[in-house]
Amino acid sequence: MDKKDKTAKEIETRNWTIIKAHDSWSVFKIMSEFVNGYENLSRIGPCVAIFGSARLKNDNIYYKQAEQTAYKLVQRGFGVITGGGPGIMEAGNKGAHDAHGKSVGLNIVLPHEQQPNPYIDSDKSIDFDYFYIRKTMFTRYAQGFIAFPGGFGTLDELSEALTLMQTNKIANFPIVLFGKDFWSGLVDWFKQIMLTKGMIAEDDFMIFKVVDDVDEAVDIIDNFYKKSALKPNF
Repeated sequence: MDKKDKTAKEIETRNWTIIKAHDSWSVFKIMSEFVNGYENLSRIGPCVAIFGSARLKNDNIYYKQAEQTAYKLVQRGFGVITGGGPGIMEAGNKGAHDAHGKSVGLNIVLPHEQQPNPYIDSDKSIDFDYFYIRKTMFTRYAQGFIAFPGGFGTLDELSEALTLMQTNKIANFPIVLFGKDFWSGLVDWFKQIMLTKGMIAEDDFMIFKVVDDVDEAVDIIDNFYKKSALKPNF
């Protein structure tokens, strides 16, 4: 090995050593986010998570329906958890805030610096660096999911809950897809492709409900807990 190759090899070895050390120390940051989330959310009481697009404005019909849904959930004794940002998340927090209920925001730190919306309770705004830790907090502490129309993030959060429930990794809780026009194409694909090819079972369609009505969405959550105990899901 000549001097040039030896120097390159030494640099590569040193770089890998630095990467390994960084990976090891990152465990403590990950652990701190879990601890902070558990400590804060274990005290909030029963809440329902509202998901959906960050891009929808307050004049959008889904924004208004998310706001109404959150308001009525508070009237039934639930708080509301969102991803803490704008759009549907803001609508959920606004509805809970206006109904004088618990309004929780699990904000994610992003390159474009997403700011928490102004309707989150000051003591219930929690920042996360890691999406997977934030998703764990939703699935552990939310007593139900209501997914309004959204993008990849909404699908990610929805798929996480569906998978964990399908595999019995978490206790059953109600999952509602709000907006038949938006979700029907996806549900049809589940039936026509995934089901017919044997990749899911007919019973899997019992995990979620698709609705168009605010009162129906709220009733699904409320009726479920008239028969089941409220508790963390893991």
